Amino acid sequence: MASDQEDNGQRVKRLLGKPGNGNCADCGAADPEWASYTLGVFVCLSCSGLHRNIARISKVKSVLLDPWSASEVELMDSVGNNAAKAKYEKIVPAFYYCPTHKDCMLLKEQWIRAKYERKEFQCVERQEPYSAGYREGFLWKRGRDNGQYLSRKFILSEREGVLKYFKKHDAREPKATMKINTLNATFQPTKMGTAQGLQITYLKDNSTRNIFVYHEDGKEMVDWFNGIRAARFHYLQVAFPGASISDLLPKLTRNYIMEGYMEKTGPKHTEGFKKRWFTMDERRLMYFKDPLDAYARGEVFIGSRENSYSVHPGLPQNTQGYHWQFGITIVTPDRKFLFACETDEDQKDWISAFQTVINRPMQPREYAGKPNTRKVIM
Repeated sequence: MASDQEDNGQRVKRLLGKPGNGNCADCGAADPEWASYTLGVFVCLSCSGLHRNIARISKVKSVLLDPWSASEVELMDSVGNNAAKAKYEKIVPAFYYCPTHKDCMLLKEQWIRAKYERKEFQCVERQEPYSAGYREGFLWKRGRDNGQYLSRKFILSEREGVLKYFKKHDAREPKATMKINTLNATFQPTKMGTAQGLQITYLKDNSTRNIFVYHEDGKEMVDWFNGIRAARFHYLQVAFPGASISDLLPKLTRNYIMEGYMEKTGPKHTEGFKKRWFTMDERRLMYFKDPLDAYARGEVFIGSRENSYSVHPGLPQNTQGYHWQFGITIVTPDRKFLFACETDEDQKDWISAFQTVINRPMQPREYAGKPNTRKVIM
């Protein structure tokens, strides 16, 4: 018996070498060491925990540590990640966000439930909640001034090209109308303190406006997210008729390149440094007094090396007023911006983020969106 179990264990390990099995079937993480022996897929540790939430469908065990029966190994051999993908991801809409190992747990959980539990990608009718072009419902929205979350009615209309919310459930006029062409949505569970937290941004009077919403039902929140992506996708298809799907997908929604606290000083470098929350969104470095502020207090455009932008560790000599010891200097054609980080790791992460942006050639649309940094109040 022991030798049979050892043989089965070696057989299932060898299956990891088959095409497709070397990455998690759900998030793409490399070298998965767990498997669903009822679905026939190899998954990472994180996704294996999410599979346990659908235990009536998926039962998991360790490839390396648990005993395997011959029948379980046969099932893993007969299915595998590639065959499972062909079955469970047969008709995933182009706009639907397929999470990676870097994404939040909510996106990964709902992706797993959508595939195996609800079988959304085997039946187009089950995709109606986010692909119909119209969505109406209630979300908890954070108040701009008092920080309280209150129930608000939201309507997403692809035909009108807007996302609207109403202060009162029976209100006839919306409190805000957000145009699809400037809309972005990104999950912010850590910043908002809730797993279902979604940050929506749009342009209002040429300034970026943030609103923060959530719903107790994870599926509801992910459906809203993919509904926004669907509306954006169809808008971009009309706006850029010659663009390929692969060109449009990165423009549907975007996560921020970097977020976190740094200290900053003003343009004359004589006033004291102040702790602020910074967000790097494409080439726009915005800062806020509080991470959940509705509007940024200032914005710096980060151009490319070809346009005389550069980033350096440390601060100029004789700089005063900072408390954190790990400085960063950003050089632009107009002036130098000085920041200080709390830790060496934070400094390295921010410099890496800035360097990534600076090393990337600027696109024509980025020139058009460049703000006048001299007007930015730092």
